[in-house]
Amino acid sequence: MIDQISGYTRFLRALRAQPVDRPPIWMMRQAGRSLPEYLELKKGKNFSDLVNNPILAKEITLQPLKRFDYDAAIVFSDILVVAEMMGINYRVQDKGGVKVDFDLKNNSDLKKITSNNLVKKNNTPEAIKLISEEIKKEKAIIGFAGSPWTLASYIIEGGSSKDNLKSRAIINENPELMLSFLDKITDTTIEYINNQIDAGADVIQVFDSQGGTLSSYNYWNMSGKWIKKIIDNFEKRVPFIVFGRGVHHNWDALINTGANALNIDWNINIKKIADILPKNIAVQGNLDPAILTTKPNTAIAATKLILQDMKNRNGFIFNLGHGVTPNAKIETIKAVTNTVKNYL
Repeated sequence: MIDQISGYTRFLRALRAQPVDRPPIWMMRQAGRSLPEYLELKKGKNFSDLVNNPILAKEITLQPLKRFDYDAAIVFSDILVVAEMMGINYRVQDKGGVKVDFDLKNNSDLKKITSNNLVKKNNTPEAIKLISEEIKKEKAIIGFAGSPWTLASYIIEGGSSKDNLKSRAIINENPELMLSFLDKITDTTIEYINNQIDAGADVIQVFDSQGGTLSSYNYWNMSGKWIKKIIDNFEKRVPFIVFGRGVHHNWDALINTGANALNIDWNINIKKIADILPKNIAVQGNLDPAILTTKPNTAIAATKLILQDMKNRNGFIFNLGHGVTPNAKIETIKAVTNTVKNYL
């Protein structure tokens, strides 16, 4: 019988593929944005106001922990903070999503990027310091960044894209331009992550949420090797989780990034993937986020299927297969959380 342990210890043990009393749980990406307390705090403010204010970012980060008692907190921020650090501006529109003001056509455009002389100081590390003071190692703190490819595609496409046609065209027409861009993004991302770790982040998650738009032939050169460069830079200073959404054709590449854990999206059977991964790599996932918009009993049944499939695997962290949706039901999130916490 394993002794009851803190959420912080449980989460870190799971990442190291060690036995724990139950699977640790947290909800991926802006976990509080369906909460009434978040909506109240957000009134009269735009997204940048929240991200750039460490006190507000701390409060938003802690809101889900206060309500659901997760084992880890993911800092409230945005992957485009790295773009801002490089002098590339973005804004979150009321309608139409994110808009990025940058155009990459040739090498002269790269001169506008200042990855070695950061333009704007980001406030995420200060938020992490405040979070750390509040929870005092009772919960793990997860910092994060977008993968270089995911961030590059957001910038090139001018925002989120389902297929990244412009970005993929550059890969084929001018691969050296894309590689130079990825190199600059990677350097800035390393700086950003280093600041988060110095501030108190216990774990870093790299979101390769656009990785699935790459062909199997391009995935390693355009995404995997840059994630590896980031992870290698920190020499096991903290564990890394890599989320490769839709990267079902390149599990070997994801393993080769050096990640301690892989977050699995909801489009694939988690047990089948867990069975082919090395036992020293933790598995995280993979509840369909749409389940959180259904009735509690529906979500409980779906949660139990995953828990049963992963029952005998050390190194399992329960999570979603992507982010919490704004229309998720609080009672359903609570039901999922309690099901995991009470699972034997």
